[in-house]
Amino acid sequence: MSKRDYYEILEVQKNASADEIKKAYRKMAIKYHPDKNPGDKAAEEKFKEAAEAYEILSNPEKKQRYDQFGHAGVNGNGGFGGGGHGGFGGMNMDDIFSQFGDIFGGHFGGGGFGGGGRGGRRVNRGSNLRVKVKMTLEEIANGVEKKIKVNKYVACKPCSGSGAKNGSAHSTCSTCKGTGQVTRVTNTILGAMQTTSTCPACGGDGKTITDKCTSCHGDGIVREEEVITINIPAGVAEGMQLSVAGKGNMGARGGVPGDMIVVIEEVEHEFLKRDGMHLFYDHYISFSDAALGTQIEVPTIDGKAKVKIDPGTQSGKVLRLKAKGLPDINSYSRGDILVNINVWTPTNLSKEEKKILEGLKESENFKPNPGKNQKSFFERMKQYFE
Repeated sequence: MSKRDYYEILEVQKNASADEIKKAYRKMAIKYHPDKNPGDKAAEEKFKEAAEAYEILSNPEKKQRYDQFGHAGVNGNGGFGGGGHGGFGGMNMDDIFSQFGDIFGGHFGGGGFGGGGRGGRRVNRGSNLRVKVKMTLEEIANGVEKKIKVNKYVACKPCSGSGAKNGSAHSTCSTCKGTGQVTRVTNTILGAMQTTSTCPACGGDGKTITDKCTSCHGDGIVREEEVITINIPAGVAEGMQLSVAGKGNMGARGGVPGDMIVVIEEVEHEFLKRDGMHLFYDHYISFSDAALGTQIEVPTIDGKAKVKIDPGTQSGKVLRLKAKGLPDINSYSRGDILVNINVWTPTNLSKEEKKILEGLKESENFKPNPGKNQKSFFERMKQYFE
């Protein structure tokens, strides 16, 4: 099933400001919050859907990619964003509560998510990983599976990521009484102001470790090398960023992993030059081949194509190989290969060659005669993109 437009989900215009997007998300999240709709699965799905939309549109970089490429620009057109954490971009309820808890102000448990028995306990989310992947035009044309070796934080095996020796040596935090948050009241000229923040003693876990794991020293995470397989869709471009959900660094002490951000680097082709979906190729032919006609071979993404050169072909003529270019990442359309024909003028002539050309010089057929129907270079190029 195709995803709904993020702007449609939050009921805002595409040019909405960051503040308008935040207000729209707050309205939707309060409306569909699980504490207001206990047991309502449809409301929970709408709650997750709104959180995913806000996660993208509140981030300037992700919003720019979404505006340019749609869902494919932020989740990789199917190969990305799956991660196994839920139906919406890899986000589960704990992810949402930990990332966007401050959006509610005084609603639902005084300063964040957590009413109805959640206790406001923070879920540690690991940081994102950023890797660069080089791709040839052939790989871009067809899509490719890449195996990437990364050094990242993973859950500590001896303590199962808890940070505690034997996985059980925890005690309730005496500072926050297990809530993971502390409330502070400050007297101001406007009266008493109440603020809620993460407990500094336990870091929001709600519990402290009495006997730390010797392998991770209580962090619950260690650095390890891991090989990650990713599927990159066809049609990506230089500088495009795709997200692989859940493949970033693991969060501390039983947290959730961040994402892997894949940045595309395009390897320059030996012969073909890219412009969006279209590819350009310069081919030189001799004066005699231009006059008599010939057949040439043009390099393509999947081999070579034979192209006929008609007799009397002029330098600058552009030949079009339809649908031999690159695919569009957001549709089923495909670009073309445009072959620019250049007639090579010899620079070092022998006496015999000069004599032959001198004899042809005054011939009417050898005098330039473009005619009124001869199109300019810009007119010829324009017709291929209309």
